[in-house]
Order: sequence, then C-alpha cells, then structure tokens
Amino acid sequence: MPISHNSTSLAFLLTGIPGLEWAHSWISIPFCCLYLTALSGNSLILFIVLTEPTLQEPMYYFLSMLSTTDIGLCISTVVTVLGILWLNAREISFNACLSQMFFIHLFTVMESSVLLAMAFDRFVAISNPLRYATILTNARIAQIGLAVVTRGTVILTPLVLLLRCLSFCHSHVLHHSYCFHPDVMKLSCSDTKINSAFELSVIISTSGVDSVFILFSYVLIIRSVLSIASPGERKKAFSTCISHITAVAIFYIPLISLSFVHRFGKHAPPYVPTLIANVYLLIPPVINPVIYSVKTKQIQKAILRLVYCK
Repeated sequence: MPISHNSTSLAFLLTGIPGLEWAHSWISIPFCCLYLTALSGNSLILFIVLTEPTLQEPMYYFLSMLSTTDIGLCISTVVTVLGILWLNAREISFNACLSQMFFIHLFTVMESSVLLAMAFDRFVAISNPLRYATILTNARIAQIGLAVVTRGTVILTPLVLLLRCLSFCHSHVLHHSYCFHPDVMKLSCSDTKINSAFELSVIISTSGVDSVFILFSYVLIIRSVLSIASPGERKKAFSTCISHITAVAIFYIPLISLSFVHRFGKHAPPYVPTLIANVYLLIPPVINPVIYSVKTKQIQKAILRLVYCK
C-alpha cells in the first residue's frame, strides 16, 4: 500500500558507513576534525577578506563567496552526519529531508557558479589587467553574487517540489548520511521519469554549463598567457590560476563521480557511494582554505598579521 508523501508518519532512515556500524564512534573523530577544519578555515578566510583593507579586491570577494558556500554546505549536513555517528539517530522526517536536500544542492550549484565567476575574474585579470578594476566593480560583483543565489533557488525549487508529488511504498532506507535527490527518488514507487529528466536537466544547466565555460575561460587564459613575451611574466600570470584550478578539480571530480555511481553503479559495493559522497561533501570545504592560504601571499600575510596582533 503506497504511503502518501504528505503522511505525517513518513520518514526516511539515513545510513552511516555500511559494515562499520560498530566503529561509528571512532569514525566520528576524523569527521569532527574535518568539519571543524572546514568551518574554522572558511570562517577565517571570510573574516580576513572582510576586515583586511588590502584584500578588498574582486578576486578576494569571490573567494569570500566560495568560503560562504563551503560553510553552508557543512552546516547543511553536520547535524545528520554526526547524529548518526554519535547517537545512531538515523530517522529524518520527509519535510526535514526535503529541506536538507534543497540546501545541499543549492550550495553545490552556488559553488559551481562561484567557480565560474572566479574563472572569469582570472581571465579579465590576465587578458585585460588595465581595465580589471573598471570591469569588476563592487556593484557588478554584488550583482554576480545575487545572480548566483537566484539561479540556484529558481532551478532547484521545482526539483524539490516534484518530489512532493511522489508516493513512497518501498524501503525508506537511504544510502547516505544526508538526503541526496537521486537517493530519495529511487525509493519512490511512482513514475519518476519526469523527476529523473528534470534532475538531468538541472545537472546539465548548472555544473555542465559551468564546467564548459570554465574550460573555455582557461583556453582564453592560456592564449593570453602565451602572448606575453617574458617567460617570467608568463609563469607569474599562470601561477595566479593554480589555486582556482585545484579548487575546480576537487569540486567537480567527486561531484561527477557521485552522479555516475548513482546512475550507473547499481552493482557497486555499498561503501563506494558512501565513500564518494563523503569526499564530495567534505574535501572541497576542507581543502579550499588550505589551497588559498598556501598559494596566496596576501592571505598568508593577513593571517600572520592577525596571529601577531593576537
């Protein structure tokens, strides 16, 4: 008998690490360290960019947007992930699951959009440095930030609302420690062709389009770098892109891997999607502050000044 989506008793059961339930309390230690590192690192970057006068530039404004999305992604999942590992609190209501799913996917789309904006920032800085400040004004950066939020909200709201039209009559056990759209959709006993098609269109119109434009931006960047006569200047110009390239890689590789596992990895061991999901969830927020702190001298100096003053 199908259970209606609006039933007050409808709930899902989240999953920790399959086969390692006995070690959840020990596994929670590295997870806590990763969450603390991600939240503290991105909060530090955000604080430094907003308070350090020398960092009031477009590049660092976009970096603060990236840190904000990483903080939001961590906050969206920390309660359920640590709740399972600490208290075995697996149950989550249907409405709470939809809310968590919306924010997880929203911050994912926002991060993809911010990475695209950062690629455009690097292209302008390298190809047209004299007009850099006039092209990327504070007003234009604010407009880009608003567009990033609006784009994610408009695209994802129908995706989540379509799930409310489904009935769930099979197992309510999810395969992750948080609500992920393909995972929830698979549990429905209704026809999910429209949901699946809309999900694919969302992926293509967000991460797919963004990745293509990021690649195109770097083709133009490489062409601009090669037009520079001095080898030393070429190296210096391209070195400003290393942090961004690394951030793009650690974001898109786990995201693409997780999407492929959900669509084509039906016979994969249960720990594979869990492992990839956790990498996709935590590695970018943890690594991004480290990358920019190590590779950006201005941020290094700002951190040292902050520590010295303290």
